[in-house]
Amino acid sequence: MTDYNLIFGAVLLFNIAVTFRASSYYRKYFPSEEDNTSEDVQDDSEEPTPLLGESGEATTNNSNKEGGGGGGDGDVEKGQSKKINSAASDAAATIRHSQLLRKYLVVYLLAALSDWLQGPYVYALYDAYGYSQHDIAVLFVAGFGSSMVFGSFVGGMADQCGRRKFVILFSVIYALSCMTKHFKNFQILMIGRLLGGVATSLLFSVFEAWLIGAHANAGVMSHLGKSFSMAQYGNSIVAIIAGQIANRAANYAEFKPTSDDSGFYTGGYLGPFDVSLVALVACGLLGATLWEENYGKSEDDDGEKATKSSASGALKNAFTATIRSPDILSCGIISSLFEGSMYIFVFMWTPALTTLAKEEMGDSFEGLPFGIIFSTFMVCCMAGSSIFSIAMEKLKPEQLAVTVFGVAALAFAMVVFSTNATSTFLAMNLFEVCVGMYFPSMGTMKGMIVPEDKRAAIYNLFRIPLNFIVLFSLLTDLSPKTSFTLCGTMMVIATFLQIKLRSRRLNA
Repeated sequence: MTDYNLIFGAVLLFNIAVTFRASSYYRKYFPSEEDNTSEDVQDDSEEPTPLLGESGEATTNNSNKEGGGGGGDGDVEKGQSKKINSAASDAAATIRHSQLLRKYLVVYLLAALSDWLQGPYVYALYDAYGYSQHDIAVLFVAGFGSSMVFGSFVGGMADQCGRRKFVILFSVIYALSCMTKHFKNFQILMIGRLLGGVATSLLFSVFEAWLIGAHANAGVMSHLGKSFSMAQYGNSIVAIIAGQIANRAANYAEFKPTSDDSGFYTGGYLGPFDVSLVALVACGLLGATLWEENYGKSEDDDGEKATKSSASGALKNAFTATIRSPDILSCGIISSLFEGSMYIFVFMWTPALTTLAKEEMGDSFEGLPFGIIFSTFMVCCMAGSSIFSIAMEKLKPEQLAVTVFGVAALAFAMVVFSTNATSTFLAMNLFEVCVGMYFPSMGTMKGMIVPEDKRAAIYNLFRIPLNFIVLFSLLTDLSPKTSFTLCGTMMVIATFLQIKLRSRRLNA
């Protein structure tokens, strides 16, 4: 029998350890040689402080500056002055980055909260309304299809019209989608799924595009990897909190219509959607007040030409740029393969673990502790984002990503060939660590590879093959083992593509 509580405790301790290692507190208590050297340089730079002599000329306390050593001393002082200026510049950049990151996280995490609140209860709500499994599948396919079709257009519009505006638009569209959930009407629910598909495309493109543009405007692109790592870490925490909030909201009131002949329902599984609506309103308001507007424009663009392009023209330009650049195309294929396998994993981990647990426990099986399992997955994601921060001290994201995809392929192989629930669950946790490392790695790579003037449009193009993969998994009746075999195959392909991308980037 699998002890899920024990595994959760072990994973939590591991996460605490790697989080501490990735934090500034570790450097404070366990400084590296580089940190000590930096401190020595700073101390040395303070020693030759000029003093005013009797003749009014600057002198120093160092006796070896007398005689013919003046020229050398001047060079030393210039070098030390440059180091001091560099340290001051780095400190100013760190302050700008901290301010920017706080503004980003408060808005982004509210958006992520709204999404996590809804996810576990969409199917349950449709089922509570009495719709058949076929009708529910149609609604889900419509959502992913909407994301694939309409999302590809809104990305280009966001680059032209302003990403902050489209963050606010995301909040409005997703809020309207939440409102439609109150109606027991298939057509209204279908509209809600279509709106939700567009909102999902915006969530996974416009926020990231704004963040990269804001880093470029603030002159802190060197801190981009840290920002993605913090965002992924916070996203995992929010997912755990959202699960608790959603559970309480779903049990707060009885699920029922407002009147006997009304198609408008309240309570029950609608509770999480109502809380999500509040989070979306706060997200839109804070985005409008805290964020500055930024646009997708190239260095030689005056900003006027882009606004005159149509949405279809922006999509065409994004497609052309993607096809012509092997690096952009590789990023798109790799991200679609990894995120597609991630979605398939989300669909299949429950039946896979349930089947193995039933085989092991027989008639004594009473169900899986889904709350503990989900929390364990999220803690693994948090640990992965911290491992990314540690690895970035020595590796470039192109190098790290090869390891991420290779380990993910190994994790899926372990799931496929495992014969018990414990080893399967451990392998699944290994994949979740890779998920935590993937998002900051890919986010940093895309930030350097994808052109700024087409960023959101290209990001949404990346989601077209992803949605094809998701639709394929929804419309086919694959077993969990076959699905995980497909995921492992996609990870092997992603690994080879990333090796080629790494070679091109590092040899350029």
